[in-house]
Amino acid sequence: MNDSLDNPVWNALVGPHSRFALGRGQARHYPREMAPFSAIARADDKAYADLAMDLPNGLEARLFRPTDEPLPNGWIGIDAFPMLQMVMHRLPSEVPSTPQPVDLSIHDRASLLELAQVAKPGPFGSRTVELGTFIGVRDNGRLVAMAGERMRISGYVELSAIATHPEARGRGLARSLTYCLANRAFARGETPFLHVRVENTSAVSVYRRLGFEIRRKIWVLWRKPAPGAAP
Repeated sequence: MNDSLDNPVWNALVGPHSRFALGRGQARHYPREMAPFSAIARADDKAYADLAMDLPNGLEARLFRPTDEPLPNGWIGIDAFPMLQMVMHRLPSEVPSTPQPVDLSIHDRASLLELAQVAKPGPFGSRTVELGTFIGVRDNGRLVAMAGERMRISGYVELSAIATHPEARGRGLARSLTYCLANRAFARGETPFLHVRVENTSAVSVYRRLGFEIRRKIWVLWRKPAPGAAP
């Protein structure tokens, strides 16, 4: 078991994604137009003080933490929910047979944002495509399915933004794109992982069939400094 996956945002932003990182001391942030996530090295007052210093005014910190940790003094809770962290240790023997995916880039930003708005795969901003490889399937020129890479930790890459347009569902496109990205990750010597809502049982079932296994629950904590709290 790799403990770096217990604090994935922190280990991405002090590791392979350090070039994107904002923040200081014991806290880091992704630029909001890339991903709305922040991180602390550990849950103590010093880390939360550092977190508050560079948090965009009026916005909450969205943290991936091992447990539903108590609120620190001077902070208010907005939301807290568990997600399943799933890891693929090997590719399945059965290869999905669907249309050949196309590689996407910042030049496809408008199409990616349009699909994200319709399919709602989770947070997706104007610069999310810069975080890693993105691939998709087009139908008569329109992007109808996509999948990409988000957090990158030493030896691991998170697969994210896996989405299919409602009119193109039922064709196995998401499964095929996920397989393709996982195959590329293994070829580079990286292990793919992802996060999925606990209640999204249909997605969990698809990922299990692809060979992902549940590693643990990760808590997503939304919290921000109370009005008037000292930074």
